[in-house]
Amino acid sequence: MRPLKTRMDVRLAAVLLAACAVFASTADAAPADTYLDHVNAVRAKRLASLTRPDGWLSLVGLHFLQPGTSTIGTAADNQIVLAAGPAHFGTVKLAPDGSVTYTPTPGLNAMIDGKPAHAAELQLENGDAPPTLVSWDSASFFVIDRGGRRALRVKDSASPRRLRFPGLAYFPVDPSWRIEARWVPFEAPRHIPITNILGNVSSEQVTGRAVFERGGKTYELTPILEGPDDPLFFIVADATSGESTYEMRFLYADPPRDGKLVLDFNLAVNPPCAFTPFATCPLPPKGNRLELAITAGEKRFAGSEK
Repeated sequence: MRPLKTRMDVRLAAVLLAACAVFASTADAAPADTYLDHVNAVRAKRLASLTRPDGWLSLVGLHFLQPGTSTIGTAADNQIVLAAGPAHFGTVKLAPDGSVTYTPTPGLNAMIDGKPAHAAELQLENGDAPPTLVSWDSASFFVIDRGGRRALRVKDSASPRRLRFPGLAYFPVDPSWRIEARWVPFEAPRHIPITNILGNVSSEQVTGRAVFERGGKTYELTPILEGPDDPLFFIVADATSGESTYEMRFLYADPPRDGKLVLDFNLAVNPPCAFTPFATCPLPPKGNRLELAITAGEKRFAGSEK
């Protein structure tokens, strides 16, 4: 997956793979009713993706592994205590080469990729191949890499955060926030540092910047290039961030054509870490913190801290 694939939560799961296509603003200028229908359809798909059994609302744990063997489960006597699953799930062993092996507790009817579990090495996500999934009842986990460290990502489809989700909140749809921007390409691709909320830094490729006007002022945004055929990915903070909106939001846009692209801020969305403390979202790069109140797109939802 793209430069951010194994390092960040932008595309760790198939959920976000689909999201890239969903959030790209591909529609040409259209009558207001048609545009409203388009935005509402995108938002409906967004909600369905977010609330699916393995969506971001099911994420209940992130546990970094120590070298050697660790017991895991919900019982307090485990070395890694999980928020969901059996009292004793088994053990995970982190080898010096970074490989992780799971061994289930004898007699436990755990599953690995839908089949009865036996001791097995757990694979990381690789290309379009998902990571090895260990599951039991409504709980599951798989291994991720963050800054060269292995961690267990734990999900629970019965998580109260998912089952009691109050829904998404939005600013009113405003077609004026669907802005045609100029695309200013760089002479050669550049790499910029992107830091995630854990402090891990990665180098990501950028090929240009989007320049647009609002209220008589000019603003610039730099997108990360995730893949040659993928939408441009913007991580944006603005004057509403931390107040009516989360600390940052994500925005996808179709690649530029004839030196122009559309930034549809009505489709700006909260990152996964707005919904769970166990996601490891990237932070806006330098220059993508705007002194502009973007009163469009997703707001803080009712279950957030503010």
